[in-house]
Amino acid sequence: MAGSNSSFGLDDFGVDDRLRLFSYVNADNRLAYLWLLRAFDAARSSYHVVLHTSDVQAALAGLAEVHRDCPDPSTLELPRLLDALVDWGVLDRSQDGARAATLAEYRNRHSVYQFTEAGYRAHRAVESVLAAGLDDSTLSRLVFADLLADLQALAKANADGDAEEVYRKLNRLDRALADVAERAARFYHMLGDLSRTHDVRPEVFLSHKDALLAHLRDFHDELQRYTPRLREAVHDVEATGLDRMIEAAAEADERLFATPVERLEDWRRRWQGLRSWLAPDNDLPSEADRLSGATMAAIGDVLALLRRVTEARRGGVSRESQLRHLAAWFTGAGSAEAAHAVFDVVFGLGAARHVGVAYPDPEAIPGRPSWWEAPAVELSRSLVQSGRMPGQGNGRIARIERSESSRRALRDRQVAEERRQAEAAASLIGAETLTDAQAGVLRRLLDIALSARQAGRPESSLAAAAFGVRLTLSPRPGRFSTVCTESGRLHIDGFGLTVSPAEHTAARRAEPAAHTAAQRAEPAEHTAARRAEQAESVVA
Repeated sequence: MAGSNSSFGLDDFGVDDRLRLFSYVNADNRLAYLWLLRAFDAARSSYHVVLHTSDVQAALAGLAEVHRDCPDPSTLELPRLLDALVDWGVLDRSQDGARAATLAEYRNRHSVYQFTEAGYRAHRAVESVLAAGLDDSTLSRLVFADLLADLQALAKANADGDAEEVYRKLNRLDRALADVAERAARFYHMLGDLSRTHDVRPEVFLSHKDALLAHLRDFHDELQRYTPRLREAVHDVEATGLDRMIEAAAEADERLFATPVERLEDWRRRWQGLRSWLAPDNDLPSEADRLSGATMAAIGDVLALLRRVTEARRGGVSRESQLRHLAAWFTGAGSAEAAHAVFDVVFGLGAARHVGVAYPDPEAIPGRPSWWEAPAVELSRSLVQSGRMPGQGNGRIARIERSESSRRALRDRQVAEERRQAEAAASLIGAETLTDAQAGVLRRLLDIALSARQAGRPESSLAAAAFGVRLTLSPRPGRFSTVCTESGRLHIDGFGLTVSPAEHTAARRAEPAAHTAAQRAEPAEHTAARRAEQAESVVA
């Protein structure tokens, strides 16, 4: 089976032969070769595969009327150019005597040309590089809805035993995920190039910053919304029978030159790759999670880059202008010593700070021993860490300002707020219409409960307890709970809400707390007197 593909003329091409297909890119007349191959490509799109020299000339003339860059075919030596492309393996030449109109034409060579399979792929690769732009470096956020629909259709087809539909959906999922990964790689590489070239062309970044941030935010929102649903859809597909699905896809696969075992292994590998993207085992981070993290990091990079560009444009100083001024300083230096001095000042180079430190008693250590043999000099921590000598400051310790009145007022506000929250929570159970204070406690408990939920586990209950009450959210798909408040109605989609007592979370009473704070604020002599009275009462 391995040797069967050689009939297509691809396996016979070695590495040198395949690289030789791109020789026309570096040729002297490379633009003429490029437009010549574009003429063949245009004719191929119109189902004209085999072309004569006159056909090539007519196709080039048609392209020259539309594109200004296309050369005039009357100025080109078409036979020489075609023969060179044949030598490089891009085109294939054959003889067609049926096109001869006279006996003289029949006796002469009547050559016709067409793309070789390898030559056509080389030309398409060159065209893809030439046509690449910013529009290709985008993240597709609409693909997640298609992935979810295909996974649901795959589960249904596998349950029904439809092998052909299983093959089509699996093949489509594989191509869609490959497209997502390729687009993401190109997009983040484009962001890196943009951050490296913003000093040269800041206007390019500023003109696209809003579109970039909106695109990243929308993609991240869609990814976060569909990631748990896609993970659940993958588990639903496997629940219908993973081995049966792989066997059905391999059975409907129409690749002739692959054995059944190779097709099985290939589709099993593709499914494992899809599963690692959407629902890996053992709660490992999926590729979708990594993509989400990369998107958030990209948003931070774009914002940081926007801040640097804005500050540079506001101050009129950028990295480019700084380097230009620095280069002018070096060029204007009168001597090599002056240039070295500028270099030391700009890059902060100088002698080691600890070299000039002497022993406390210089006469105790002789000066003859080398540094390897002499004892080490004791250095202060401030010199090592900040470069300041111990005696450079004023020698006094800064005074710590403590405002007891401000601390007492802050403590009183905290105690009052805790008391208000506890009173509102105590009357929360059984209330039909919540006051603003009770609604505030409920929103605080909802915030605690919803922040603890985990992605991919929508069936688990959520709970939060504080101020002596416990709030429980039970999943109810397709339904919602309504809480009436004085300011309006609060709807909680997909959850049922229950409030119950939780004595272990009840806050301490404000009075003992205030009493304790007042006791701490009493003078020491009052406290000592009180302790003496207590001791006397105990003895009595």
